[in-house]
Amino acid sequence: MHYIYLRLYFNMQAINELLDRVIFRMGDYSLKLLAIVNVLLIIFITLIILWFIKKMLFRRSEIDEHEKGNIQAIYQILRYIGWLIAFGLALETMGIKVTLLLAGSAALLVGIGLGLQQTFNDVISGVILLTERSIKIGDVLEIDDDVVKIQTIGIRTSKGLNTDNISIIIPNSLITTSKVINWSHQSDKTRFRIDVGVAYGSDVDKVIKILEESANEHPEVYERELAEGRIMGFGPSSIDFQLLFFSKNTFRIGSVKSDIRRIILRKFNENNIVISFPQLDVHLKSTSKSLP
Repeated sequence: MHYIYLRLYFNMQAINELLDRVIFRMGDYSLKLLAIVNVLLIIFITLIILWFIKKMLFRRSEIDEHEKGNIQAIYQILRYIGWLIAFGLALETMGIKVTLLLAGSAALLVGIGLGLQQTFNDVISGVILLTERSIKIGDVLEIDDDVVKIQTIGIRTSKGLNTDNISIIIPNSLITTSKVINWSHQSDKTRFRIDVGVAYGSDVDKVIKILEESANEHPEVYERELAEGRIMGFGPSSIDFQLLFFSKNTFRIGSVKSDIRRIILRKFNENNIVISFPQLDVHLKSTSKSLP
């Protein structure tokens, strides 16, 4: 028994000597193998904690798209906080005082800040998006006349998919500082409009009826009884109408509008209703000159 204890003692002493070995030295600073082991242990524990948090947040299988976006935003915030704490602990473990490091490199940080001003702006905007949650994963946005469906929200950039199935990387500052239309913010359905002008002399009641019937024939139109045709005004060459309808297919609404316009055009041709176009009448006036 004493032999076993002695053997364990010498083994532990050998391990302690190995961990106490200096692997890097610069002036008064020395880095020991024990510090590297502790840093690896901090990274491993952080990964385990974040994995456990993610499992707890996404433990339910029946999660809709909007709730999934909210949970993902919470997890992103916790993830960044976790890694920030782990980074600070790792520096302290390696004998680097974070407060002294920040104080000693203040001038350098100012220079870096000026050079990376736009990057910092994107990062702050990302924190605002993740905490404010005005924009969520799955939302359909209109940014600079481009319709984008948000797929991920990161700390610096967000990724979206446009109507051409092209992935777009969006700086977060563009979302927070520009005028952005969130088509799916208030409800899962949105009202859209189609403008059309017909020639003067057309039966306006029949035109309104055809517009509403055309919308109701499309399967993507939601709450068909709310489809409404209106007279919007009297143009120089046409009577201007507008068709209003609701749809849940916000992201592919361009295709829905195209289908409804085809139905309208077919019904107009069947009922001899002419879609107007700009016309200009030129009157020639002849004048006879008296000969001398």
